[in-house]
Amino acid sequence: MLTRDQFRLSTIAILVAHVCGGSFSAQAADETITTDKVNVVSTTPLPSLGLPLEYVPASIQLVTGPQLQKQRSVTIADYMNQNLQGVSVNETQNNPFQPDILFRGYTASPLLGTPQGLSVFVDGVRVNEPFGDAVNWDLIPVNAIQGMSLIPGSNPVFGLNTLGGAISVQTKSGRTNQGGALEAYTGSWGRKVGSAEYGGVSQDGSVDYFVSATSFREDGWRDHSPTDVRQIFGKVGWQNETSKLDLSYTGADNDMIGNGLIQRELMRSLGRDAIHTRPDQTRNTMNFLNLSGSHWFNDDVLLTANTYYRQSNRKTLNGDINDDFEADDADNNGIIDSAELDAAIADCQANNDADEFCTGAINRSNTRQKGYGFNAQLAFNQPFLEKKNQLIVGAGYDHSKIKFTQSSEYGLLNASRGINGLGFMGDENVVNLHGKTDTWSLFATDTLSLNEFWHLTLSGRYNRTTVDNTDKINAPGSLLDPLDPNSDQTLTGKHHFNRFNPAIGLTFTPSKDLTVYGSYNEGTRAPTSMELGCANPLVPCKLPNAMAGDPPLKQVVAKTFEAGVRGNLTQAIKWSAAVYRAENHDDIQFISNNVAGLGYFDNVGKTRRVGIDTSLIGTQGDFSWSAGYSYVRATYESDLNLLNEVNSTASNDQIQVRKGDRLANIPEHQFKLRVQYEVTPHWSIGTNLTMFSDVYVRGNENNRHRANDGDDDHYQGSGKLGGYTVVNVDTSYRFSHGWSVFAKAINIFDKEYATGGMLGETFLNDGGQFTGNERTSAYAMPGAPRAGWIGVRWEFGGPKNVAAN
Repeated sequence: MLTRDQFRLSTIAILVAHVCGGSFSAQAADETITTDKVNVVSTTPLPSLGLPLEYVPASIQLVTGPQLQKQRSVTIADYMNQNLQGVSVNETQNNPFQPDILFRGYTASPLLGTPQGLSVFVDGVRVNEPFGDAVNWDLIPVNAIQGMSLIPGSNPVFGLNTLGGAISVQTKSGRTNQGGALEAYTGSWGRKVGSAEYGGVSQDGSVDYFVSATSFREDGWRDHSPTDVRQIFGKVGWQNETSKLDLSYTGADNDMIGNGLIQRELMRSLGRDAIHTRPDQTRNTMNFLNLSGSHWFNDDVLLTANTYYRQSNRKTLNGDINDDFEADDADNNGIIDSAELDAAIADCQANNDADEFCTGAINRSNTRQKGYGFNAQLAFNQPFLEKKNQLIVGAGYDHSKIKFTQSSEYGLLNASRGINGLGFMGDENVVNLHGKTDTWSLFATDTLSLNEFWHLTLSGRYNRTTVDNTDKINAPGSLLDPLDPNSDQTLTGKHHFNRFNPAIGLTFTPSKDLTVYGSYNEGTRAPTSMELGCANPLVPCKLPNAMAGDPPLKQVVAKTFEAGVRGNLTQAIKWSAAVYRAENHDDIQFISNNVAGLGYFDNVGKTRRVGIDTSLIGTQGDFSWSAGYSYVRATYESDLNLLNEVNSTASNDQIQVRKGDRLANIPEHQFKLRVQYEVTPHWSIGTNLTMFSDVYVRGNENNRHRANDGDDDHYQGSGKLGGYTVVNVDTSYRFSHGWSVFAKAINIFDKEYATGGMLGETFLNDGGQFTGNERTSAYAMPGAPRAGWIGVRWEFGGPKNVAAN
């Protein structure tokens, strides 16, 4: 355990190793491993006293700011996918700032409707959005990151949404990052990126300051897919002998086009850069203030706390095919010829039944979210029964207000598959939902050293969440069917969720080079305003557009067992291995009933993730490396029927999912390798190799779909996508006076691959023309082709990255 003076000496290490339940530092290969440092980790979202690394019963992975900088990662999600064990990606939006990150089969995604299972913290504040628990990676500026941690399991200390793990980010300060840096790079897809940062400390050492800014622009590698991201971060701090305060601000103003999945047939005929329909635009703005502090009452008692205000606004504009299109003169087989199509378009332009005859629709939404709250904890570093002991007790409160509106405008699909709006507004998808959420929590975690070899950790957290929705359009009592009193279509409703989640862990440290551990923990996720507002199977909604009804949902409970071993083969080589079994009870998923995205949220019973994570990290002379293999089998553990019209095994528009069927778009096997070679003291070359196995696509949740099953050519497209291997290369050369040049190339062998997909329907033929005839299709999330960038960096004004030295 650490005293106050030791705490000051290890503050930087704690900021970098800011984790809960962590035990093994899975450093990337571009950082030299040393064994003479005192490795401590914080065991709560807020920085605290820290525990020796070997005391904590879980396998964690740590990343420093210099590692993110060296590989020029666009987001932390980008770095995680390339380097960290158990992490994969789904390019659902196909935008570099909007990936779905999967860790051990659990997801953190910016896309509403995705079952979220990872919590994300920035300086102790959970930044999962209140409306749907989504994670917007574009709102976390990479050049402001001091360090981050990936914490596995459902550790209750990290609170809501920690089902499969937590990501904890710590930002830079002037005390740890003195001096300045300017950086710019350009290259493929018209990408132009510039960033700046500067930090320092006052002459008397009591005040420090740091500021950074980033501008990212590119045309995108797919048609009509530009992105403009602007981020700013600032922090000012003060400290004396016993107290410390930090006030930070993060701002963002981002405009992103992510044109998403594409028909595999269309991709073959028009190229991988083609799109289905457009635009799919997301505009995110944010203002985030966080005041944090700590105070030593004496050498053994430390108070840490924060209070925050976070305001974000998300606007979407999606150009889609009108899935309700229907021509009156279609023959008995639903075939529409060109004359009938022309007549339908004429009716659309005359606003005659526009909802049926217009070929396109523009769906708009606006989500305004405001949140504030506080977290506080007391840490006691005092013996218990004459044995070393660390006890932390704390409390937290989070409040959010949500205003969600959406509308649909009918129009016509043009030659580039964009939508020309005609000003005809639909009345079925109009939503005006106001929501409020309040969460109170109490937690405690205690680590007792039974002797010098055995260390016991007990943790628990009680959460109470209230979700209060108000429908500004349909008042309580409004019915879908006036003759059915149970057909209430209002979104208004108030829901309460509470639970105590426990955790226990034990570590055995027979030597400084070997640790064995085991743990069991539980975590929960309460249904969000969005899910409760879209939970009526009688009135399916189209995410993120329409909602109707809110039958009660149960909160998800995750129960995780993990056991592992780690150690040092030599002073320069570390290794780790972990096995886990995580089971979700009353899991919430979006139940889709057709390609239009219509569906509803429901509890689907149990799902399970069972897997292995291994790693080997080391250095040999001028070479350094990190290698890891991961296996995860993610399955349904409850039988259920899903609405589905496009699976070849569907009966009465339903498929039967059985216990043991694999969840969609989660690869079972992955291997990652990072190798770096210091050619000279000033010149380094690195490469990343990532390999992923095949996946079952959405719509094939029963794992039994077959393309063109039997003599029926109705079912087009396989229900699986093959595995792939991608290789990236980066290099940098450092000149004198702080100057350096760098370059990066991705997918250097130009591998054609997809990270996931779905079965669906389309009105387009293989050439991309609208026919009015609906047919089944297979969609894919295409991966980016070969690309490269080159840039320059200038560092000046003082020592940089003290934490990494």
